[in-house]
Amino acid sequence: MRINLEGKRALVAGVADDVGFGFHIAKALAEAGARVTVAIWPPAMKIFETLLRRGKMDESRRLSDGSLLEFERLYPLDAVYDTMQDVPAEVRSNRRYSERGDFTIQGLADALKADFGQNPVDIVVHSLANGPEVYKPLLNTSRAGYLAAVSASAYSLVSLVQRLAPLMAPGGSFASLTYLASERTIARYGGGMAAAKAALEADTRYLSLEVGRRYGLRINTISAGPLATRAASVTGVINEIVEHYAQSSPLPKPLHAMDVANTVAFLASPLASAITGSTLYVDNGYHSVGKSLGPGDLDWVLGKNDLA
Repeated sequence: MRINLEGKRALVAGVADDVGFGFHIAKALAEAGARVTVAIWPPAMKIFETLLRRGKMDESRRLSDGSLLEFERLYPLDAVYDTMQDVPAEVRSNRRYSERGDFTIQGLADALKADFGQNPVDIVVHSLANGPEVYKPLLNTSRAGYLAAVSASAYSLVSLVQRLAPLMAPGGSFASLTYLASERTIARYGGGMAAAKAALEADTRYLSLEVGRRYGLRINTISAGPLATRAASVTGVINEIVEHYAQSSPLPKPLHAMDVANTVAFLASPLASAITGSTLYVDNGYHSVGKSLGPGDLDWVLGKNDLA
């Protein structure tokens, strides 16, 4: 048996470069035969387009048959906004946004329908997360920072499903990315992000019942091990965490983005037709071990790093 997604169209929301999970998920879906579109945060879109046009990502786009990963469309998306009515005036007038048209979740749904018809997409991947105060302990986190983390990292999935599920044919699927901090205390992962990931997992269970019964769709989330991406670098200790996982996991090796990407492709395929509402761990087994406090973690817990 092989993963076969031929004839399917996938949308990967949350691609900004060729390093993170989103790009590798797009690549795995393409390897399985899917046509791929991606949604990109507007401030990162011009850089991504330039790198793509100049061939700077050609090597990372290379597929196993020698061809290059091609994107059917690149869509702008800021997933903290459901409609243009929700967008503050200062964001609307920002040059990086104003030139992109409707960059909201509803705008994305409308664009997909306009470009590809009544059932424009079969697979939707939510690879979106942002916590502006992730570097702060919870006791130092503001209400605004906490709510922003939940909005961008969890409710964005609900909003995507609300708007895209009615456009998908039965048999389609959603997938998202979560992290072990949803259920274990992980020092240095603050700012409300742990609560956002816990909400994402709870929402996946509830949404599985609703989209399954209403639309015949599936939804799952993957609890991925750490990856040294640009987004993760804001914690200031991502390399330390990656090394700790590699040393402490039942399979003592680094996690590769394609490990997660291949699991997403499997979940999107008919091979996983009875899997929904689940959190799957792809972390070399680390979730069965847990992370002890490491050097510097106790100072962070006690708020001695001047993070107020």
